This record gives sequence, structure tokens and C-alpha cells, in this order.
Amino acid sequence: MFPDVQIKKILYATDLSEHAKKAFSYAVSLARHYDAVITIFHTVIDSPDIYSGVLSYIDQDKWEAIKKQHVDEARESLIGKKRSGVPIRQVLDIFCEDAKSQFEDRPFETDKVVVTRGNPVEEILRYSKENNIDIIVMGSCGHGGLVDAMIGSTSHRVIRRSKIPVLLVQVENE
Repeated sequence: MFPDVQIKKILYATDLSEHAKKAFSYAVSLARHYDAVITIFHTVIDSPDIYSGVLSYIDQDKWEAIKKQHVDEARESLIGKKRSGVPIRQVLDIFCEDAKSQFEDRPFETDKVVVTRGNPVEEILRYSKENNIDIIVMGSCGHGGLVDAMIGSTSHRVIRRSKIPVLLVQVENE
């Protein structure tokens, strides 16, 4: 006999890439099907320590520039250049409202928008455990290049360590 699957809390973990935005439609579909709420979750990478020696390849100033570029690209990716200077939390709030307007024919509820600092894998796992999340939804592509080669994909590391189901949305490069 198969267990009755109940999904009431969905964690949509985003690295703010286009791939992650595409995965959001899957979170919406699940929320509608199960009458669940979605928490939109992003972690700002605050410490180079998780990169196992990235500072041996670049200096601290370049590391700070990479972090700033990440924030700038996140803003542009989600809300466009016309709203520059908006903190990440506000960017995600605006993204959430824009998404609701795009899915008017398929309403869904967002529980909250959460922005943390640290290691994305650790933060996703910690938050999902502390908040009794039923499923994590995330895109399959992220930083790419050097970062993925050195530490592995965030999504794949979450899959390996998560105690709850993870829906990994594979999106082809365009």
C-alpha cells in the first residue's frame, strides 16, 4: 500500500538564475495541486570559506567584486535594471508579486520570502528541517564553471543530503 502524500509546505530555493526562475512554475503547480504554501528562499553567499581555497586563486578584492556581481545579476534577473539599488529581500518580494500576477489563472499562496547568509546547501537543509518543509523545489543549474567544478552543484549536494524529497527541475541551456 502506498502512503498518502501530503504536501503543505514547499521550499522554493533559488540562486536567482534564469534556471531557478523556470523551476518556480513547478513549485506553483505543486502548491495548487496540494493546496500548499510556498516559501521563497535565497542564500547570499557571505563567506569564501565554503569554496575550499577559492582565495588561493583570487584576492579578497576580486572576491568582493564577485559577490557584488552576484547581487547585481540577481536584481537584473528578477526585476530588471530599472529598479537597481533595491535590496535582495525587496527584489524577491517584487518577484513574488510579479509571479502572482503571471499566474492569476492559477492562484497560489506564498508563505514568506526568506533571505539568509552563508552556505546555500547548509541554509536550505537547516531551514527545511526547522520549518517542517515537505518538499524542496530548485533548478538544476546555478553558478557553473569554476564554482561547480570546485564544490559541486548546490542542487546536487542538497539532493544527496536532504532527508525530505527534492524536486530538481532540469532545464536545458538555451
